[in-house]
Amino acid sequence: MNPDSYQDMLAAVQTFHDKHRFRESGGEDLVYRVALMAEELGEISACVTKGKSTEALAEEVADLFILVLGTAISAGFDLRQAFWDKMGKLESRQSRMINGRIRVSEFRD
Repeated sequence: MNPDSYQDMLAAVQTFHDKHRFRESGGEDLVYRVALMAEELGEISACVTKGKSTEALAEEVADLFILVLGTAISAGFDLRQAFWDKMGKLESRQSRMINGRIRVSEFRD
């Protein structure tokens, strides 16, 4: 296993899904997965707002990343391709300073 390989990460998440029978037991239901991702975002927020360690933050972000990979598996889309498609769109967008912070968005004003 190559720890830098996207394919190996995806395979590890697929193996985890298979081991726990996610497809047969509701673990791949997309509404459920959104709730899990929202929960993880809350845990990430708690790490940041409560000044927890970088290690704690890294663990929570890894949880979210694993859920995102699993959601791509569950929904049947190529996350790597979706990433590059989205990066192409983002690269063409303008940035603005809003309330003292940079924002890159599809501004509609």
